[in-house]
Amino acid sequence: MTFLPTPRDPSGLPGRTLLTLPPEIDLCNADALLAHVLSLSEARAGRLRVLVLDLTDTGFLDSQGARLIHEVRRLLPPDTQVRVVAHPEELPGRVLELTGVRRDVPVYDDLTEALTA
Repeated sequence: MTFLPTPRDPSGLPGRTLLTLPPEIDLCNADALLAHVLSLSEARAGRLRVLVLDLTDTGFLDSQGARLIHEVRRLLPPDTQVRVVAHPEELPGRVLELTGVRRDVPVYDDLTEALTA
């Protein structure tokens, strides 16, 4: 069973959507998560300016998780920013660093900063 996150719209921050991603992202669920994020983007067409992907509760992220984030950035409309929240010393943050995703997608270690930057 794939956990599909429920989007949250932080109050007072129009155009921003937060998705808290599941505890594990790998080959088993990365494609379903990508389809979910793209569907969310289509449903909010013209209103979604910033999408924040929160990985602070994600304990396992492999190369498929890094690919997921790269593909979200690549496939969303160019006027939609993608930001990630991941602690640099934890596994997801290290995977994003090693795979080079951090070069293309802003990664924050603080959720509030990612939402308001």
